[in-house]
Amino acid sequence: GSARTCVLSHPSLALSAMALSMASTASPASFASRRGGAMGVRVRATAVEGAACVVARRRQTRLRVVAKDYPKPAQIANTDNYREGAALSQKFVDLKDLGTKKRVVIVGGGLSGLSCAKYLADAGHEPIVLEGRDVLGGKVSAWQDKDGDWIETGLHIFFGAYPNMMNLFAELNIEDRLQWKIHQMIFAMQELPGEFTSFNFIKGIPAPLNFGLAILMNQKMLTLQEKLQTAPPLIPMLIEGQDFIDAQDELSVQDFMTKYGMPQRINEEVFISMAKALDFIDPDKLSMTVVLTAMNRFLNETDGLQMAFLDGNQPERLCAPMAAHIKALGGDVRMKQRVKEFVLNHDGSVKHLKMVSGETIVADEYVSAVPVDIMKRMMPKQWGVMPFFHQIQELQGIPVINIHMWFDRKLQNVDHLCFSRSPLLSVYADMSTTCKEHYDEERSMLELVFAPCSPIAGGKTNWIAKSNQEIVDATMVELERLFPLEIGPGSPDGVGAILRKHAVVKTPRSVYAAIPGRNKYRPSQSTPISNFTLAGDWTSQKFLGSMEGAVLAGKLAAEVVTDKAVYGASTKGLKKIMPDVIKEAATLTQKEPVGATEGESALTFGAGAVMTDVEEKELIVIDPEQMVAMDTRVTAPAR
Repeated sequence: GSARTCVLSHPSLALSAMALSMASTASPASFASRRGGAMGVRVRATAVEGAACVVARRRQTRLRVVAKDYPKPAQIANTDNYREGAALSQKFVDLKDLGTKKRVVIVGGGLSGLSCAKYLADAGHEPIVLEGRDVLGGKVSAWQDKDGDWIETGLHIFFGAYPNMMNLFAELNIEDRLQWKIHQMIFAMQELPGEFTSFNFIKGIPAPLNFGLAILMNQKMLTLQEKLQTAPPLIPMLIEGQDFIDAQDELSVQDFMTKYGMPQRINEEVFISMAKALDFIDPDKLSMTVVLTAMNRFLNETDGLQMAFLDGNQPERLCAPMAAHIKALGGDVRMKQRVKEFVLNHDGSVKHLKMVSGETIVADEYVSAVPVDIMKRMMPKQWGVMPFFHQIQELQGIPVINIHMWFDRKLQNVDHLCFSRSPLLSVYADMSTTCKEHYDEERSMLELVFAPCSPIAGGKTNWIAKSNQEIVDATMVELERLFPLEIGPGSPDGVGAILRKHAVVKTPRSVYAAIPGRNKYRPSQSTPISNFTLAGDWTSQKFLGSMEGAVLAGKLAAEVVTDKAVYGASTKGLKKIMPDVIKEAATLTQKEPVGATEGESALTFGAGAVMTDVEEKELIVIDPEQMVAMDTRVTAPAR
């Protein structure tokens, strides 16, 4: 069948939204679909603009779309960042068997912990990953429901501008698991429900010209004058580079726009969607450094914005190969291993780990790869008064909600990611088309990111405290607005697609909240403790709170440990600590850590879950502010 497409998805998002920064491109596009392997029939869905698209939708009684996997983008490996990542990977191999072999315990089996262990194993060390849950992945974890359907903590997209992640896939020989999509971005037109506009990158044109041309080709969102007004404030980024980018951390996106006289319509048309995709947060809350960091990557790398979906769930398709690699080189990955506390020597170094089970685990080196909010709970009292560790009190995770919705029919869609530009939704995708594991020719499964969902993110409603059904109802109202001819009473049959089932995954503390002024408090991987190192995307590294940031932070932590084993000390040193932190730390008294809680749900470990009464009770204990009811939103009209 032929029809216009729409459909969405959410990247772990950190960088994806970037492109939003300028505008979208509008040109009629043709979406050819082919599912590799034995995944069925080849169908072509052609996007048609305007009224023709509406007619096509009304005539269609059945739509079959099969995904086409494009080749790995040609220029991914031809960037300075990729070569830098490859050189660091090679460093571990070159240093193998040099210095003293270390037994290294890594607390946390998310991407950062697994990355750290992978590279330590490459360097000849013995890494032991301790994961408290029965599934790997942390914030990219997934599990099956009673029907066998996979439930994901978040919808994660891989970008060409993820150099360390791309190196990792190559090193593990699993590049064929990435389903690359056409080099394009798609956005919902908020003033034209049911209509979409695209942002197209022409093959063969290098960065930054491909980005500039894509902006100029678009005629649907920003006028030429608005585009011209957007450009001047960004010129210093291209000239001064990272120094200019870092200096903007004290400004929110809205503050930056006001300072440089950018029209408010740019915020309404572009930056709201961008901010929600990058950090699940509104522009008046998001640091401009985050936006500029992402833009800098995409403006300087030809294939930086090209996206890929993983062909299945991350625990099996990415984390399992990492764990297998670690074990093959003499390391270990242990599940359901809950750390109760770090037991210290008199000099503040780690003596051993005391486990909830009562077991004691001893190592030469220790790495924490847990989320920042968990690290704050586990902080030994001797460390808590040290300026280095006290600074992380300035950081906290941002709440986010990921929704899975199974419908009784196939919705018109594209094999790609889409930005909703909705007040409640960030990005979404029809996983029944974009991902082999979820493939279904007959019925759609939308995965949507619900953001902002709390006051810290700029929201007027604390959706974490709302029931799953209230969240689903609000989402359906938004979907009726976005797809008036397919969902709700505006559809040809007066009913539209029926929701068969849903799963609402709440992560009360996801990636660190990148609000203004936080970047300076992100600690280095090296610490003042002789045998303790930090990992996690919230630690200091240049790729934000993202999958790429998690992998890089773990890699940098492995470098700290490896350098100490070979050279006798870390070659990186400590990051500068702010004077206000040093002064405040001098006034502190030691406090016992909260430590491990008795809860058994994923929330206890800083991950996400489909919350029931059990999880809600646990959350009230470990993070009570998340369950405070608050609602100042405008109630949707009765349907």
